Amino acid sequence: MGLPPKALSLFSISLLSFITIFLFFPSAIIAADYANLVYKGCADQKFQDSTGIYSQNLKTLLSSLVSQSSQKTFSNATSGGGQNDIMGLYQCRGDLTVSDCNNCVSKVSAMADKLCGKAIAARIQLSGCYLRYEVVGFKQVSDTELLYKACGPTQSSENGFEQKRDTAFDMVESGVKSDGGGAAGGLFYTGSYESVYVLGQCEGDLGSDSCVDCVKSAAERAKAECGDSIYAKVYLQKCYISYSYYPSGVPSISSASGTGQKHTQRTVAIALGGLAAFAFVVVCLLFLKSLIKKRGGKRGG
Repeated sequence: MGLPPKALSLFSISLLSFITIFLFFPSAIIAADYANLVYKGCADQKFQDSTGIYSQNLKTLLSSLVSQSSQKTFSNATSGGGQNDIMGLYQCRGDLTVSDCNNCVSKVSAMADKLCGKAIAARIQLSGCYLRYEVVGFKQVSDTELLYKACGPTQSSENGFEQKRDTAFDMVESGVKSDGGGAAGGLFYTGSYESVYVLGQCEGDLGSDSCVDCVKSAAERAKAECGDSIYAKVYLQKCYISYSYYPSGVPSISSASGTGQKHTQRTVAIALGGLAAFAFVVVCLLFLKSLIKKRGGKRGG
């Protein structure tokens, strides 16, 4: 006995959806892994740009930074001349490939005008990279100025949590040194201690010792601002640090570079499995409904 036309049609649509998601959904999740907006900071002052020169210089600067991101994960550039100079830089997370870095910087560059308009200085932070620019002479803040923080809503009640977190922070401080054993080596570190996963990074032009000092400041701010929260992210001007607490143990997918892809593959497998199961159940129900109708029709006849 074949499937009823209606059930067969729905099965074909479900199968097509399944194939479409399988082909295109993974890249969408991977992109979201590093392209989520974390925060933006835009100066209150705007360009006085009657001639359009600042806008053109900014456009040239952003284009240059995007181009450089196809070759390295940190770089800076200047556009314009004299009083019209605009400087900028980008930094990608240390565990991103150059290709992913380029994608991330391309996305953040495209967001700059929408998020900050004609601000004379801006910083836009995504999960996997950030970009900042400013006109020449713009007042600088200290390397350890707090720019943004995010604290988990839940506090850990486990005995020994603070010791585990602090030990993980110590690992970051050692790891960001040039030979500290981080996943990417030099100014970046990701790893775990028992139930705590940590990540820290400094801006690419910061010296090793200054990076350690900056990360220490970020760790102290995380403890002061977030207490015993199960996760925290603290972004300073020249570095940032984050941690996540997993009572059942840090998942293996979070302990090495390329983790976004591993996590994505598992997420996609679960999503596709769920979709396939749903499609199968729908087809079975329609088949059963059709069969009942046919039997009812025969009895009625």
